[in-house]
Order: sequence, then structure tokens, then C-alpha cells
Amino acid sequence: MKNGFTEYITKHDLARYENEKVLEEGKSNFASSFAVLSRDEKNAINSVYSFCSYIDDIVDAPENSASARKRKLERLHWWEEIIEKFYAGNIDNIAMKPFEKLIGHYNIPKQYFITLIDGCKRDLLQNRYATFDELKEYCYGVAGIVGLISIEIFGYKYEETKNYAINLGYALQLTNIIRDVKADKLRNYIYLPKEDLERFDYSEEDIINEVYNENFLELMRFQTSRAREYFHKARTCLHPDERATVFAAEIMDAIYYRLLEKIELNEFRIYDKRIRVSTPHKIYLAFKHKVQAALLVDRIKKNNA
Repeated sequence: MKNGFTEYITKHDLARYENEKVLEEGKSNFASSFAVLSRDEKNAINSVYSFCSYIDDIVDAPENSASARKRKLERLHWWEEIIEKFYAGNIDNIAMKPFEKLIGHYNIPKQYFITLIDGCKRDLLQNRYATFDELKEYCYGVAGIVGLISIEIFGYKYEETKNYAINLGYALQLTNIIRDVKADKLRNYIYLPKEDLERFDYSEEDIINEVYNENFLELMRFQTSRAREYFHKARTCLHPDERATVFAAEIMDAIYYRLLEKIELNEFRIYDKRIRVSTPHKIYLAFKHKVQAALLVDRIKKNNA
């Protein structure tokens, strides 16, 4: 047992600790990536994912009155205080031990978790974005920072790998935004920047009314091109000999890039259905990248011999 991780924390554990309703565990694209990790890394990254997902669930709870939003902000502030206590060594709860081990063993900076909570908190304070720069700040807080946490677990040798993690986070979040235009507008969120809507003469009312026309297609092609740019930026930041370490992140890259392709191939019919990558295809991509990582490790060992 390399690192002493024999279990991971779940959203159920976090809900019980907060004395809130136990939440259902949802399926995610991340599961296919985690499956190929060693047991210790898998437990650590599952603890991180559970925490991220749990914080996100607080924000996304359907109640949206002023009092409900106030309560959500209070809960997020409570979790910020809990993070402070974790790093001060003031948490003594057996159910939270896996999270305590995670922080202690991998030396994850406290600010990463605080930034994550702040990023999710933004959804309670803002539901429209004027510019892409503004949206990018949001993407950093809810996705780029998760990438930075993840590479602390995977391990890395080069500072440039941090830029890989951040840019991949941008790419994944932008892909989510494209896929979820309908689901988000039903919650009264429009993440597509106002400057982009104006550029392509497609209004918020058009999104709300699910207008599918050439303006919409041009807008979506532009969003897709931007997401693809961030996939490319991420890949160019990754040293070849680092790929064997972060191959789980590369699996996420492959799954979400395929999702982006499917959205494009479906001619952006995102108002009609939620476009997904099939489970068999996710498994195929995970297996493919694991094999490639193993071959890369062998090649590096031979070159260094």
C-alpha cells in the first residue's frame, strides 16, 4: 500500500458531515479516467471529485429564491471555514479522514480549494457574462483549479504542466458550456458571452426561444473553435515525458474532444437532445491512452538505460 489510501470520501460522507440531505451520486465523464489509475491515486482523485461535485450541488440545488441563495452562500462560507480547519489540523472526524490524508500527503495548496469554492459561489451572484475574459475567470475558478489540484495527485516535474492543467480545464468547461446551452438557460444561466452574441446577431431571447438558424450555427462554430484552441494550448504545454504521469488527464482530453466533435457532427442540435459520448467509446479511449502511456514509459526507460 504505497500511500496509505484505502478509501475515499463520498458526497454522502460530506452531506452527513454537514448534516444535510444525503445526495445521490451522479455519473460523470471523469469516471472513465479514474478507472485506469492506481488504487491510491484513484482514491485520492475520487475524494477531490466528490468534494468538487458536492460544492457544485450546493449551488445547483433547484431552490432559487433570495432566501435560498442566502442559505447556499452561508453553506459555501461554512465549507471555506472547514477547509481552513483542515489545514490547521483542527478536524477530528473519522468520516473525513480520507480528505485529511489527501491534503496531508499530496500537499495541495489550501488556496486551490478556496478558489474552487469562490468559483462556484460566482454562480450565485452572476448568471450572465459580458466578455470572454470575464467568462474565462469563471472557468479558471471551477475547472482550471481542478486541473491544478489533479496534477498535485498525479505528480509533475515541470512548471509548464500547470499551464497544461489550466488550459485543459478551460477546454473542458467551454465544451460543457456548449453542450449545456439548453440546460443552463432553463436555470436562467447564459454563459455565452454577450459580446459573442452581439457579434453573431443572436440574442438572449433567441437562446430562450431555442432559435436554430444560421446565426446560431455561426455562433456555435465560433465557440467550438475557441474550445478547440484551448485543447491545443493544453497539449503544447505538456512535455512528452510528463504524459506517462498525467495520462488520466489525457483521457479526459480525449473524451471531451470527442464530445466536441459529436456536437459539431450533430450540427449543434443541442436544443433537441443532450449529446453524449457513449460508455463503450469512453472505455475504448481510456484503454487506448493507458496503453499509450505504458508504451511511453517503456520507451523512456530504454532511452535512459
